[in-house]
Amino acid sequence: MEHWIAEVMDAYGYMGIFLLIALENLFPPIPSEVILTFGGFMTTSTDLTPVGVIAFATAGSIAGAIILYGIGRILSAERLEAIVVKYGRMLRLKPEDIRKADAWFDKHGPWAVFFGRLVPLVRSLISIPAGSSGMRFLPFLLLTTIGSLIWNTALVYVGAAVGDSWETIVGYMDVYSNIVYVALALGAVAAAAWFVRKRIVKKAD
Repeated sequence: MEHWIAEVMDAYGYMGIFLLIALENLFPPIPSEVILTFGGFMTTSTDLTPVGVIAFATAGSIAGAIILYGIGRILSAERLEAIVVKYGRMLRLKPEDIRKADAWFDKHGPWAVFFGRLVPLVRSLISIPAGSSGMRFLPFLLLTTIGSLIWNTALVYVGAAVGDSWETIVGYMDVYSNIVYVALALGAVAAAAWFVRKRIVKKAD
């Protein structure tokens, strides 16, 4: 995949960076770490500039995030509630669970959107609950832009600084991503255990 990403960027320049980053937001397994660090490296050997790479990468991030936000709006909290009413018994969910999750995002959503843009995998998926919770579009757009700009700027300048050794940085980022994935998996298991325990205690009462 790294070879294909490099070929696209080499052939299409800024537009290739825009399209790859937009696709990365929609399909998280495409690694933004490779796109951005290689883009940074390209600024040392082509006519591409760091500012241009960052600008087009951020535009791609925003485009992908808006699409996922729109999907979230289609899957509004009310529609998710209706699904839970119909299939909740199989999913072990109740409508109030959706309402609680929606209330949590209303309270913590802005911070979740901002910091989520700095975390692999989460940086793409966070746009969906932002949309489904009804988070206002302009704050979502602003926080998404700022978070994406920080992430993109850091990796592009790192790629430019290390030059031919950009693949070494990708290796370190893979380690970071794997740590995040493990933490997310453990968090999901802990949340599921807490949820089941709470349901058992509630039934016992």
